[in-house]
Amino acid sequence: MGIFGFFSKEKKESLDKGLEKTKEGFFSKLAKAVVGKSAVDEEVLDNLEEILVTSDVGVETTLKIIKRIEARVAKDKYVGTDQLNGILREEIAALLTENNSNDEVDFVVPEGKKPYVIMVVGVNGVGKTTTIGKLANAFHKREKSVILGAADTFRAAAVDQLTIWSQRVGVPIVSQGMGADPASVAFDTLSSAVSKNADVVIIDTAGRLHNKVNLMNELTKIKKVMQKVIPDAPHEVLLVLDASTGQNAIEQCKQFTAATEVTALALTKLDGTAKGGVVIGISDQFKIPVRYIGVGEKIEDLQVFNRTEFVDSLFKG
Repeated sequence: MGIFGFFSKEKKESLDKGLEKTKEGFFSKLAKAVVGKSAVDEEVLDNLEEILVTSDVGVETTLKIIKRIEARVAKDKYVGTDQLNGILREEIAALLTENNSNDEVDFVVPEGKKPYVIMVVGVNGVGKTTTIGKLANAFHKREKSVILGAADTFRAAAVDQLTIWSQRVGVPIVSQGMGADPASVAFDTLSSAVSKNADVVIIDTAGRLHNKVNLMNELTKIKKVMQKVIPDAPHEVLLVLDASTGQNAIEQCKQFTAATEVTALALTKLDGTAKGGVVIGISDQFKIPVRYIGVGEKIEDLQVFNRTEFVDSLFKG
């Protein structure tokens, strides 16, 4: 398993700190909802429903959780409010398990995928470029050779930002500058990765949502061109979402899943928001695994999402 093959104390502390605002907001509301109550009754459940919705868990997922708790209350006849945290914790953990969210603790390259090609999508401003940089750093630290592809050629700043990250991490980048054909950049990146026997390729793409058809066409073209070099590329289509935008993140997920086949999610800026419940809602609504979460600004603060550790941290204390 090696030095990185466990959920370290540092990771746990970082996760606990990153979820502080979500935890404080959620449990302070929950404490008020059950004050003066000894049993979980209809009023408590109504209050819990409101708390979950306002914590950006989402209406559909909230109703699912409430229905499960109602079933347990009906079965057990009496459930005390002191048991509510434990029941809620169990139901959220079960929901994440059902939605294929993983329990991995490290950044791994699947066997037989070399180079492992990750195509990153998402609107501008969600932390897409930063996530790519941190992802590259995580693989690089684990002695994997990484190549970045600057295929977001719509904005000059995107190419510049990714170049800065490549220099900071110490990995090569393939770019052709602003206005270049994104598919051409992707082709060159994969060709370079094959010739250099690289382990991981991370391709940035433009984050425009003003025209879904154009977005779909562009992403489809990039995929087809990549497959001329590596037939089963990309191996992962990673959608980056800003957790602090709550329901807007869910809307972006709808748009991108309609435009391309998204296989994994990265949720950024969890440390700066009380809307961490969106992790639960998005995982449940779209049945797409949450692969990574951003819990701070440091380069090491991108973590592989581990559902057990996430739920433990959320309900800690």
